[in-house]
Amino acid sequence: MSLDAVPLLLALIGLALYVVLGGADFGAGLWQLSAGRGARGEAVREHAHDAMAPVWEANHVWLVFVLVVMWTAYPVAFGSIASTLAVPLFVAALGIVFRGTTYALRAGTARSREQRAVDTVFGVSSMLTPFALGTVAGAIAAGRVPVGNAAGGLWSSWTAALPLTIGVLAVALGAYLAAVYLAADAVRRGSAELERAFRGRALAAGVAAGALAVAGLAVVHADAHELYEGLVGDGLPALIVSAVAGIATLALVSVRRYEASRYSAAVAVAAIVAGWALAQQPLLLPGLTVSQAAAGHDTLVAVVVSVAAGALVLAPSLAFLFTLTLRGRLGYEGDGAPAAPAPASPGRALAASRAGLLARISIACLLLTVGFLTLADAGWAHAVGVAALAGAVATGFRAAVPVEPAD
Repeated sequence: MSLDAVPLLLALIGLALYVVLGGADFGAGLWQLSAGRGARGEAVREHAHDAMAPVWEANHVWLVFVLVVMWTAYPVAFGSIASTLAVPLFVAALGIVFRGTTYALRAGTARSREQRAVDTVFGVSSMLTPFALGTVAGAIAAGRVPVGNAAGGLWSSWTAALPLTIGVLAVALGAYLAAVYLAADAVRRGSAELERAFRGRALAAGVAAGALAVAGLAVVHADAHELYEGLVGDGLPALIVSAVAGIATLALVSVRRYEASRYSAAVAVAAIVAGWALAQQPLLLPGLTVSQAAAGHDTLVAVVVSVAAGALVLAPSLAFLFTLTLRGRLGYEGDGAPAAPAPASPGRALAASRAGLLARISIACLLLTVGFLTLADAGWAHAVGVAALAGAVATGFRAAVPVEPAD
């Protein structure tokens, strides 16, 4: 792997995380919109709103990350995409702004009529943004973004069959992820009624998303045959992983194994992003390879080093955030009172030493990342650097999560 491709790989990881995490937030907005009226509908809306509360804004960090990396490391490709697809990108940004505004306004509503109006705008925005971003991905995948400033059609580039299909699929995948996650959250809250409600939604949305994905292959075959050949070629393993993980998710949800279904659903969706990347390589845009689009060596080194340094801060921060979200606490028990000190035991000592070891391993991996990606020019060294960066993030994340050792 050349240094030219490293920032793109990092951007694809960020894109997969945004699709999995941010997509679920957008999907929760769709379920709020379609919850209906009455006490049951109100319970569904409140559950979706409460589940998003800690993470809905933090998940946008992945979108910002992808935009900054692409803008800095591949300026020609980024400029071509941003200028040709200015309309759907503007629509997506507008949806994000309206979504954030209505989320904040919801706390200040005094009457049910006001709350319904706010929830409606929030739900529509939650569908509009993933649809618009999906058309952007579809236009790039279909080869409808030529190189140059606004060189493609302002409307025709993203209103063809494939971009619109990917836009609809993005909405469906968000609904699918959200339903799976919200069913798991309902179990954690001890609400059997909400669990049943979102279990049914997860199964229905999973089947619908799977059907749309299969139909999308037919559209790809007709609208972008070269991409289709890549999908059934280099991208085929990722498509198989996505299909298997999707079927496994439906099976896990049907038997109420929600925690496991969280991960299988995420894999199913992330594999679609991987399949697209494998199918389109080595091109970013028609006639423009990754190497041709890449910025200078010093810029690429600065991007990689910045990502590595940022990961050291971001990974533990997100670890704390998701720990608080999923466990409802972080080292405290009861009603806000600190937990009583536990007696010393071999298990606790082992857990403490393990956390320290993981932290040291994370720092070591980060140093290896900087060394292999900046001081070496060989492809194998860059591959080792990327692996070291993944190891730094994984071990840093695990070291930051409070361990609950056995007594």
